[in-house]
Amino acid sequence: MQPVDFTTLTAICGELRQNWLPARLEQVYQRDRHTLAIALRTLQGRGWLTLCWHPQAAHLCLGDPPPRDPDTFTFSQQLQHQLNGLALVEIATIAPWERAIDLKFARRPDDPILWHLYTEIMGKYSNVILVNREGLIVTAAHQVSSQQSRVRPILTGQPYEPPPTLLDAIPTAQESLARWQERVSLLPGPIKRNLLKTYRGLSSALVVSMLQEAGLDPEQATDRLQTEDWQRLFHRWQEWLQSLDRGTFSPGWTRSGYTVLGWQRVSPVETVQQIIQSYYGQQLNQQRFEQVHHQLGQKLKILLEKLNQKKTTFRNRLQQSEGADCYREQADLLMAHLHHWQPGMTTIELPDFMTGDPVSISLNPEKNAVQNAQAFYKQHQKLKRARTAVLPLLAAVEAEIQYLEQVEASLTQMDRYQTSADLPALEEIRDELIQQGYLEASGYRSRMETNDSGIDFHRYRTPSNFELLVGRNNRQNDQLTFRLAGDYDLWFHTQEIPGSHVLLRLEPGAVPEKVDLQFAADLAAYYSRGRLSEQVPIVYTEPRHVYKPKGAKPGMAIYKQERILWGRPQGAATYLSRGLEA
Repeated sequence: MQPVDFTTLTAICGELRQNWLPARLEQVYQRDRHTLAIALRTLQGRGWLTLCWHPQAAHLCLGDPPPRDPDTFTFSQQLQHQLNGLALVEIATIAPWERAIDLKFARRPDDPILWHLYTEIMGKYSNVILVNREGLIVTAAHQVSSQQSRVRPILTGQPYEPPPTLLDAIPTAQESLARWQERVSLLPGPIKRNLLKTYRGLSSALVVSMLQEAGLDPEQATDRLQTEDWQRLFHRWQEWLQSLDRGTFSPGWTRSGYTVLGWQRVSPVETVQQIIQSYYGQQLNQQRFEQVHHQLGQKLKILLEKLNQKKTTFRNRLQQSEGADCYREQADLLMAHLHHWQPGMTTIELPDFMTGDPVSISLNPEKNAVQNAQAFYKQHQKLKRARTAVLPLLAAVEAEIQYLEQVEASLTQMDRYQTSADLPALEEIRDELIQQGYLEASGYRSRMETNDSGIDFHRYRTPSNFELLVGRNNRQNDQLTFRLAGDYDLWFHTQEIPGSHVLLRLEPGAVPEKVDLQFAADLAAYYSRGRLSEQVPIVYTEPRHVYKPKGAKPGMAIYKQERILWGRPQGAATYLSRGLEA
């Protein structure tokens, strides 16, 4: 992940100073344990300033409004208490070439500074610290004890100390080519490494793009560079320093990330704020998606393994109970032929009542014939009772397995992060498992009570241009089938296979063609556990014939008056590979 370097931070702060000073602080909201959103109001409007101290994705920029979920973090409440109604009057760096800025707050632009909100964008050492006018720390996003760091502890009530001073040389536009080349080539080595070790304010991404613009290999040794190579590189070096000095930046996307200098740019972006918000929002969402996906996948695997073991145990007990009548028949034979029994017998052969064929019966030699018969009668009753008790337990376990396999199918469909809708859909699955008691809440914020209109189904267009909706998880399946579906729509689902609910939207009087039905069947097969099969049986019916049993778990449904088509998952995969999702 590309870090926010000094150049990017300078570009961000330049835009903020130009458009958001002064601004009144109206609200503070903490999105998660690493991200803060501050509502700022100017004469031109309202915006949300995002401060993030994530170890791999620390950044600040103007971002989207936060969700309406309750904010339960103490840090944001402390900031709201101290800064509410004050004005952000200045954005300053705390030291030359440092990736740390000072957000200064006062009652009015010309009044004395009351509070400093230091935002340090320094990788794993990133932090946000509130300091009063006396220079004492009032609160911090991440407190650092003296045991954790002897160099720079960060504790409430202690004086704020800036990060340790950098010792590398300071880049200046006045430095000559000869002196600059002498510094960089003092010790022979790769040009990229030497630049990073010689001067402050550089990042790996910046140096690589600078070298590529100069037509040089980042790993090329300094003692192999020709005079013209040094000249081209120094020209880019001067371009970088001039951009910093003038505050002129050209943000855009590169093939591997982003740039604020226009180097290696393949797609321009209007503002630095937009590119920072988009890049780090996507990176953090992808990281979060992978973490939650792995957690849910492991949990489902463990749960299904335990339930399948239970299922095997119950089925074995049922199989044993099928021999209950045999014990009763053996007891009846013994009681009818007591005179054939002799003391000490371990087996006895008696003629069957119906066929007359000899039946061998094992006996306990320490018991007489009547006692052995009574033991058989007891075993018969025990197995009958076991069957009565096990049948509902087996049915409950099979229903639970069916439900979890449905959840697992939804999880399998979202095997990687592709769009911004993937993370909310995955978190809905986690919410569902929490509500069903399979996961502990552990302070997780539920998305289940959000507005249904915000649900982002998979949306497609059939060959005849009918809208087709596919649920991403059980919650969306229920919304699709039992709330959104209309009287004229058609509902599709895999037959006895876990999968998504699919809804073909139809206007009154509209009649879908065979290609539309086949298209819907192919997608229903693709978004199911039978995705890797050549053909999958698909049922379809009108939504009014689909019911949710009382007390059924999310996503579960029964149907009637269904018709059957054969879905072809590979046909849908070909369609999706062309990027034809609406």
